This record gives sequence, structure tokens and C-alpha cells, in this order.
Amino acid sequence: MAAGTPCALATVVSCRPPTSAHPGDKAVITADGRLRGWIGGSCVDSLVRREALRVLAEGHSRLVRTVAGEEVGESRRPGELTLATTCPSGGSVEVFIEPQLPRPLLLVFGASPAARTLLRLGGATGFRTCLIHPGARPEDFSEADLVLAGLDLAAAAPGPDSWAVVATMGHYDEDAVEAALAHPEVDVALVASDRRAGAVRAALRQRGLPEATLARVRAPAGRLRAGSQEEIALLALAELVTRRHQVSRPRLLPEAPVFATDPVCGMTVEVGVGEQTDHAGATYHFCSAACRDQFQLQPERHLRAAEA
Repeated sequence: MAAGTPCALATVVSCRPPTSAHPGDKAVITADGRLRGWIGGSCVDSLVRREALRVLAEGHSRLVRTVAGEEVGESRRPGELTLATTCPSGGSVEVFIEPQLPRPLLLVFGASPAARTLLRLGGATGFRTCLIHPGARPEDFSEADLVLAGLDLAAAAPGPDSWAVVATMGHYDEDAVEAALAHPEVDVALVASDRRAGAVRAALRQRGLPEATLARVRAPAGRLRAGSQEEIALLALAELVTRRHQVSRPRLLPEAPVFATDPVCGMTVEVGVGEQTDHAGATYHFCSAACRDQFQLQPERHLRAAEA
């Protein structure tokens, strides 16, 4: 989180010996699946990493519990997972995993009353706010977390959860929209009538911007009539927040690991790490050579138990 990147915080809530974990032990799992810290040994490591990636993808916390059992089994309820394993250690651990996601970024172009209102409302609804206006000074826009005096957005570091609202009220719409479109992951809204929005797209088309890029420009309030600049800002932000809840999801890195379940003991294991064997055209992964050897002796028995 210090670097502004998504991660999950895992905290050991309770445990029953034998286990190497202790209540209060913590670990951070980043979106590439790496775990830093300590929440227990191999019986819970891969399981917590797998569930942490799901927590990041869904944005909701989860309690993960491993228990010793006579048979392998996994049960899910909203916000909770219980995994029964036949791991020889025999202990049990409860780990609470919560997402630590950077606040979304709201890029507001313009010095209009609507722009200032967007900054105030954006901050109140959980956004990091950045005001962009030529010649702007931080002391003139105390509502903003960051003030940029030019149209270069590099200092704001726009990413996947970034949202731009151009509220210049016709002063430099084309330049502002073009600056926002230069960042492919930024959602771009223009506060303008449908007619004005069409003129802006036409001007940018003449500048050589492709149609696929221009299609990213929305004018959500184009057909609405607001009585004041403040109402315009409220309408624009309400549409943006609604859209964000509909489309926004934390994105996992392409190199995030893949996990499988050991068909013998039920443990979660990382694919490509540790033991594996092929059977009936499929590849199975194991936590140890002992589980692999047991599987090879009676593969059908273990597969039936895993499917039960």
C-alpha cells in the first residue's frame, strides 16, 4: 500500500497446536501472489495466497480456516472458507484476509465551480483528487490532494482505477480530453451538451485520434439540465460512481501463480512448484513426495475421495 499497489493483509486470528503460527502473526500478499511475513507453514501458505488473490479480485474480506479431518473437504459460505485436510501436522488455523486497495483517482480538469465541487464531493466519497488547470497553484485549490499546473498527468500516475472529468466549461475541452485519453486505463467523462461533445470529438478526430480512442469519451450529462454548477458536478460524480461500481475490478498481474488441490491430503499447492504426476491424461500436483507416492499406488481411490 505504501507504493500505491493493491495487496491483501492476512492475520492469524486463532490456531490450535500443532502449528507454527501464532495469533497476531501477519503477512502481506501482493497481486503477483508473493507472501511477505508469516502466517504458518506449508499447510496454510499456498491456501492463504490463493484466497488472497480472490480477495483482491473481489474486493471483499474473507475468513479462511484449515482443520484436521478424516477426509478431504472444502466448504464455502459468504465471507468464509473452511478446508479440511488430512495433513499429518493435524493442527488448525484461522486467518482473516482483507484487501488493501489504493483509493481510486479522480482527475478533475478545470477551475469552474463545477470542478471545485467535484473535488469536494470526490474527496468525501473516497477518491484521491487531482486538479488539472494551466497555471493552477496548490494554495488556490485546497480541496485537491494534488494540483497540476499543466496537462501532463505523469505526476498523478493514472492507473486502472482512474477517472477523469473534464469540467473546463468549454475553455480547453479538446486539450483536456486529449490529455486524459493519452492514458489508456483512464475513464473519461466530458461535462458538456451532446452537441458540444460531438464538436470536441470532431476536433480530436481532425488531430488524428482514432475512433476507438474517441469512443472512450462519455458525456453522461449531455441530455440533463441542472440548475447550477454544483448540481452539474453532483450529476457527473453520481454517474461516475455508478459506472465504477459496475465495471471496476482490481486487476491481478499476468504472472500471478496458479494453484491446485493435492488430491491426497487436500492442501492447496502452487502449480509448477513441488511434486506432480500424470494420470489418465491429467496432471496432478502434490504438497510432498509422500502424497504423490500414495496417489500413484491408488489413484482412483484418491480421486473418488476428492470428488466426494
